[in-house]
Amino acid sequence: MSNQKLAEFKSYVKNKKIAVLGAGISNRPLIRWLYPLTGKIHVFDRLTEENDQLQKTINDFADEGLELDWSLGPAYLDNLKDFDLVFRTPFMRPDQAQLVAEQARGAQVTSEMELFLRLCPAPVTAITGSDGKTTTSTLISLMLRQAGHTVYIGGNIGTPLLDQIENIIASDQVVVELSSFQLIDMKARVHTAVITNVAPNHLDYHLDFAEYCSAKKNIFRLQSESDILVLNAIDPVSCRWAEEAKAQVRFFNCDKSETAHSWLDDKFIELKTAADDLEIPLLTRDEILLPGRFNLDNIQAAVLATLDSAGFEDMQQVARTFKGVQHRLEWIRSLDGADWYNSSIDTSPDRALKTLGALREQGRDIVLIAGGKDKNSNYEKLGQAIVKSTSRIVFVGANAPLIEASVLKAASADELAKLEIRHCDSYEQAIGAARELSVPGDAVVLSPAGTSFDFFHHFEERGNKFCQLVLAEQT
Repeated sequence: MSNQKLAEFKSYVKNKKIAVLGAGISNRPLIRWLYPLTGKIHVFDRLTEENDQLQKTINDFADEGLELDWSLGPAYLDNLKDFDLVFRTPFMRPDQAQLVAEQARGAQVTSEMELFLRLCPAPVTAITGSDGKTTTSTLISLMLRQAGHTVYIGGNIGTPLLDQIENIIASDQVVVELSSFQLIDMKARVHTAVITNVAPNHLDYHLDFAEYCSAKKNIFRLQSESDILVLNAIDPVSCRWAEEAKAQVRFFNCDKSETAHSWLDDKFIELKTAADDLEIPLLTRDEILLPGRFNLDNIQAAVLATLDSAGFEDMQQVARTFKGVQHRLEWIRSLDGADWYNSSIDTSPDRALKTLGALREQGRDIVLIAGGKDKNSNYEKLGQAIVKSTSRIVFVGANAPLIEASVLKAASADELAKLEIRHCDSYEQAIGAARELSVPGDAVVLSPAGTSFDFFHHFEERGNKFCQLVLAEQT
């Protein structure tokens, strides 16, 4: 069956003037896909030609025969005028003055992900939340694949999808992770929406927490009664959004009720289905490899999202064998008898809290490596958790003074006397310091509690560098 929406878009876009704002990971495949359809693409980027990464991108496009116009540097948006279609990079706010002005002139403003969702012929499961998005997205995709579906996964998880739209058919399944940056002006409907939890995050981008929440709600605002919304019953913010939903709501972490839901008891993940009103002990906690209570939440959310498309055996097989996602409490190696973990995804205090909690649940003594770029975050609870978790801390990163201040404030006089704090200027120094502080049986964990932008382009680069350095350490 042909994709009518895609055919209509291809007809519409012929001879249209297109602006692509940002030449980053998500927009490069977009440019390649759009170019044969129109050939009239102007790329805008804040970086200058002196930037090695951008220059490589420009050269790559030229080598591929793409004749693009470029506006670069601090005043790069001055030329954003008289376009038909403008693709916003996720990191640009939609109320940017030049963007608003171009929209007022008649331009249609969208994004790679929004266009993909509008054109996608297959059912889409979309996941958002402050924490657990990538793990939940990965679990859902694995459960669907285990059930025999052809699955496409992408979005904020790091893989653009628009350039694969030609291959997707109605019987496939699509899983997308969506950030608040992507959702802030999103106007596209998804069949199954999952919200893992909502806590203050990205307040360096959003005007306030209210705007952050409003962006997250766009994942379900256009849903209908035939759609599904999965919510966390114990999350004090997002659980209340069920009152605003038109879709069928499924709760995890809930008390027993009359709708499809899941809950935890001392031993099992329990499940109840709406169709047959059966209560099913789906999994024992001991069967799940991933440490941490939050991973029990991720599994529950994935189960409820795939109830209609996967069997219980498929869900069980994935949950029993899933070893986690790279950069999320990822075990690297044993060194001097201590286990080293990479949790570079911990870009907020709330994520770091969960990582520390997961290791404490295992009874581990911890050496913490922390620090990254601040997002206008509150570190008070993190400071309390660090004091509760460890007395050995290695700081490296721009927000280190903020985290350290929260630790010193939370510590009692006795705890202050026991603190061993090292300050480092590089990851090489930080790993050396953490190794000196560790003893056999410890868990040494990178949990930055900040973004990677003080040293790196993204958290994956930070995590890869950390793993590379740890693996290079000689025994």
